[in-house]
Amino acid sequence: MSTYERKIPLKCDCPLERTLNAISGKWKPALISELLRGTVRLRDLEKMNDEASKRTLAQQLGELVEDGLVERKDYHEYPKRVEYSMTLLGKELAEVVNILSDFGEKLENV
Repeated sequence: MSTYERKIPLKCDCPLERTLNAISGKWKPALISELLRGTVRLRDLEKMNDEASKRTLAQQLGELVEDGLVERKDYHEYPKRVEYSMTLLGKELAEVVNILSDFGEKLENV
């Protein structure tokens, strides 16, 4: 089995580039937006983003966990139950997400 390696390394000298590397990915903005609303399970995220594969969502969630933006809580039960929620650091993205959303609405009117 091969191991996954990030396409874009997170460690760099520029804070803006580091931030963009942490939140960029096809599904990361959608994941962040959903997680800012509250704690969710992977299957809920799959339902909300039905065009994304489970593998891709799990991979990008794993990167968000690795970067300290999302917390993964495994209840060690059967059937397996794992929940994801934003960390305090991740919750600081709420204002940025709102600003980007507002900007997107302005672009729609151009």
